[in-house]
Amino acid sequence: MSRVFAYCRVSTADQTTENQVREIKAAGFDVQPHRIVAETISGSSHARQRPGLRKLRERLERGDVLVVTKLDRLGRNAVDVRQTVEELAEQGVRVHCLALGGVDLTSAAGKMTMQVINAVAEFELDLLKERTRSGMQRAVAQGVKVGRRASLDAEKAAKVRAQHAAGASVSTLAKEYGTSRQSIYRALAGPA
Repeated sequence: MSRVFAYCRVSTADQTTENQVREIKAAGFDVQPHRIVAETISGSSHARQRPGLRKLRERLERGDVLVVTKLDRLGRNAVDVRQTVEELAEQGVRVHCLALGGVDLTSAAGKMTMQVINAVAEFELDLLKERTRSGMQRAVAQGVKVGRRASLDAEKAAKVRAQHAAGASVSTLAKEYGTSRQSIYRALAGPA
């Protein structure tokens, strides 16, 4: 018989996983208390960086079922979630997500659902990139200087060029000015 595990995650210590556990039990999954893994960790952390999820994955065996209330419990983004689900499927573990109607994400219907979610996530990312690029172009057209501020102003860059011409090494100059070697190279390539 399949063992059923639940992975419940919250982002901050003032939150609780009780509602997630209740949802899973209300959906008809019989999860023994020792098979509920609750974790408090930011949703922005990669699935592999979550100690509770890592330990849970070590416990899972072929034929087990892992239940989550929402996909974002499993990973920081669609790619992370997909990778986690695929790795669990290869291990023979079925993954059910209540927010998607309790569908087994490792089944044919679940895989299709994951593909749709991934396509939407990729589309959203492309839209974000387009909006960012458009905003940058508008700012440049309005005369706004974009990008990082130079670590060496014109006066320091001139000193760097003079010291380098006098024999100072790029590494020495980078240490002296508290910047990277690349910044020194940029200053050396600047106006003479």
